[in-house]
Amino acid sequence: MKTATIPALRVEPELRRAAEEVLNDNESLSSFMEASLRASIAQRRSQRDFVTRGLAAGREARETGDYHAVGDVFAELEDMLQTAKRARDNQ
Repeated sequence: MKTATIPALRVEPELRRAAEEVLNDNESLSSFMEASLRASIAQRRSQRDFVTRGLAAGREARETGDYHAVGDVFAELEDMLQTAKRARDNQ
């Protein structure tokens, strides 16, 4: 695949120094920036998908009138959390 470049990024010297301070061994500033960009893209996609699912669930609830009590939802989430913790502890 052919590569492309991203425009130069102008930052304050303090930000550059901070980035250089956290580089891992054998990691370049360019590879750190690429990894950070990839992580930010993944986070924004995840956030966008979360909002999209939430809006769709709200529309569906309004259309069907099928709502869930907050206490029931919290109880189910607590059960899921406890099940996950037990599974983790049994590994």
